[in-house]
Amino acid sequence: MKLKLIAALTILSLSPALALASPSCTKEPKSKWMPEAAMKAKIDAMGYKVKTFEITGNCYEIYGKDKDGERAEVYFNPVSGDIVQKGD
Repeated sequence: MKLKLIAALTILSLSPALALASPSCTKEPKSKWMPEAAMKAKIDAMGYKVKTFEITGNCYEIYGKDKDGERAEVYFNPVSGDIVQKGD
């Protein structure tokens, strides 16, 4: 009985982490990704003010502010530059 309880608690404790996992942005190899400088320029042209730019999984991800000054966490397809997912 204790083993089942421990297993259940372990699964429940991992569930929030799974919900926050990064999306899948592309299946293309990194050799086909837009250069980071070009992606940063595109993001700037979209009106975002980037505080942090990073590679997360197979996505480009930023933390910063959107054009309205609101906090933004955005995942981009690194090949096309399209937005895949927004959060805050």
